[in-house]
Amino acid sequence: MALWMIVVTAVRMLRSNKLRTFLTLLGMIVGVGAVVLVVAIGAGTRKSITESVRGFGANLLSIRPEFRRSAAGVRDSFAPMRLEHAEAILRGVPEVDMVSPDLDDSLQVKYMNRNDRIRVNGEAPTYFTMRNFPLEKGRIFTDKEVNSLARVVVIGPAVAATFFDDANPLGETIKIRGINFLVIGVTKPKDENSDNNMWVPYTTMMRTLTGQDTLDQVYARVRAGEDMEKAIENIRTVMRRVNRLQADQPDNFRISNRQEIIDSLDMVTRVLTWLLGGVAAISLVVGGINIMNIMLMTVTERTREIGVRRALGARRRDILIQFLLESVILGATGGAIGIAAGYAGVAVFNQIISRFPLEGFTAIPNLWSGLAAFVFSLAVGAFFGFYPARRAANLDPVEALRYE
Repeated sequence: MALWMIVVTAVRMLRSNKLRTFLTLLGMIVGVGAVVLVVAIGAGTRKSITESVRGFGANLLSIRPEFRRSAAGVRDSFAPMRLEHAEAILRGVPEVDMVSPDLDDSLQVKYMNRNDRIRVNGEAPTYFTMRNFPLEKGRIFTDKEVNSLARVVVIGPAVAATFFDDANPLGETIKIRGINFLVIGVTKPKDENSDNNMWVPYTTMMRTLTGQDTLDQVYARVRAGEDMEKAIENIRTVMRRVNRLQADQPDNFRISNRQEIIDSLDMVTRVLTWLLGGVAAISLVVGGINIMNIMLMTVTERTREIGVRRALGARRRDILIQFLLESVILGATGGAIGIAAGYAGVAVFNQIISRFPLEGFTAIPNLWSGLAAFVFSLAVGAFFGFYPARRAANLDPVEALRYE
C-alpha cells in the first residue's frame, strides 16, 4: 500500500472517534503547553534578575572588611574599612576610575508631623554614577559639600511620597536624627528598596549623624574594557599593603564582583527553569502512556478489520506503519496544539502579571523550548505507539477474521 494511502487511512480512523482522540491528545497538549510556559517564565525571571543586578553596575566591585566572631560571640572585623582604603584604591589601581566610601544606618526622619525610620546612606557624589541612580529632579551633592560636611540630602521617590505627598520636596528642610537637612534632589524610581532610601555626604554621615570613623564598604568602578580579574588582583595588593599584611597572612577583607553574582544567579535560574521544565515534561510521558492504552484498545476493536486487510494482501509492514503513524499523528497534533496553548498561556500570564507592581517582568517565550517539546512529543508518540502497532502487525489473519 502506498504511504500516502496509509496516512489517509490513519487520519480517517482517528477522526472516526473524535472524543476519544481529543482525550488522548489532551495529555500531550498539557505537557507541551506546560513546558513552553514554564521555560518562558524562567527566561523572564532570569532576564529580570540579571537586569536588576546590572542596574547597580555590572563593572562594580565592593570591598568589605572580613568579619569574625570572638570566643564570646561578638562580631568583629580583622581590620575596619577607613577612608584611607578608598583613597589608596583610587590612587594605586589604574583600572579603577571611581570609588565611593559607603556607610548606612536606619535613622529616624521627621518632617512636620510625619516621622518614620528610613535607611540613610553616606556616599560620595560618584556613587550616583557608579550605581546608576539618575535624578528625577534637583541635583546631587558636590565634592565641595562633602568636604564642608554640608547638611544636604537626596531622597528616593518613596521617601518623597511618604513625607511630601505630591508637593515638591526641593528646598524643604527635613530632620534626620533631629538635625536639619536641605532636600536638594529626588532620584528616579528604581526598585522598592532603593526608592525608600536617603543619601547624604559620607563625611556628614560619619561626623554629624553617626559619629563613626569606619566604613561599611568601598565601591570601586572598573573602567570599561579593563580586565576585571587584573583589577581585583591590584585592589587586593593595595588592600594588603594598607592593612600591613605579611605574605603568609590571609586577607582580612572581601572583594565582591557583581558580574560573578550575575553569572551565579543566571546559572541558578537556568537550572531551575530546566528542572521545572523537566517536571512539566513528565506529563508528556503520561500522555504517551495514554496513547499506548488507547492504541491497544483500538487494536482490539479493529482485530477483524486487520484480519480482512491481511486477507486482501496487506503486509505486516503496512499494518505496523498504519498503527505507528496513528500514534505519531496523535503526538504531532498534541504537540502542535500544545505549542499554541503554551504561547497563549504566556500571553495570558503577561496580561495578569502586568496588573501587579513587578516592573519590567514578563514571561519570554523560547522558540527552541517549543520545538524541543514538539520533537519530544513526536518521539513519545512513536515510542508508546510501537508496541500496539507491532501487536497489530503480528496478529494471525485467520484468528483475526474469526474475532467477534
